[in-house]
Amino acid sequence: MTTSFTQQRVTVADGVALNVAVGGSGSPVVLLHGFPQTHLMWRHVAADLAADHTVICPDLRGYGDSDKPVDDGQAYSKRTMAADVVALARALGHDRFALAGHDRGALVAIRAGLDHPDAVTHLASLDVLPTLDMWDVLHGTTAAVGFHLYLMAQPPGLPEAMISGAADAFFGHFLDLWANDPAAIPADVRAAYLKASREAVPSIVADYRASAGVDVEHDLADREAGNRLRMPVTVLQQDWGSALGFDAAGRWREWASDLEHRTVTCGHFMAEEAPGEVVKALRELLAR
Repeated sequence: MTTSFTQQRVTVADGVALNVAVGGSGSPVVLLHGFPQTHLMWRHVAADLAADHTVICPDLRGYGDSDKPVDDGQAYSKRTMAADVVALARALGHDRFALAGHDRGALVAIRAGLDHPDAVTHLASLDVLPTLDMWDVLHGTTAAVGFHLYLMAQPPGLPEAMISGAADAFFGHFLDLWANDPAAIPADVRAAYLKASREAVPSIVADYRASAGVDVEHDLADREAGNRLRMPVTVLQQDWGSALGFDAAGRWREWASDLEHRTVTCGHFMAEEAPGEVVKALRELLAR
């Protein structure tokens, strides 16, 4: 992050502390990274928002320099990870905050918005569908793009062994495939992502495994109860909805009434490939 940000460790649960970069001043905005990344993915966006906001960029539990507890079936549920985020904000003095997440971080942000509507004032999701919808739309040959979802959904043992045996190739595959502009992730940042992921294979797999199990149960319960996101929501995504044959905006409208849904013309790593567009969307969200 920029030199104006400070790094610290904040305890958010028994035996779990998160590594977090904090900078700026003003109303708080929490930014959650995706896979296979760390809080560094927000370096451009965070620097801009810090001009008039307190910007909080943690490594999610199980990622980067945050703690990586052994999975007990709940340790990497998005409900548990969302509780981390609320506890982090409160520890830093913020009972209410805006929240933006990319990829895995967006799933945590969605769960935080559903479970803690009094804490989350605004919500942004970058390039992901809610968990339940993600599984609904993956079918046939188009599901091949999500092969890693099925691999990491398998019982403990095989996925961890396979990924650990070629960790740099595995994680590097997604960094290369999902970026339309490879220059957006410079060599030093790419190396940092690979190192962090290489050292976190069991917890990353546990995060994904939860999304094929307990996270689906939580989403189903919310859908059956009619629980929706109450705050203003902005969704940014690539133009992959039409390519995969489903109405992404329609899917999102089932979860959020106050919805702004936009297509961004870049790769998956939009906070690094199109930071100006992301900042603009976030500032417009915060003004709603």
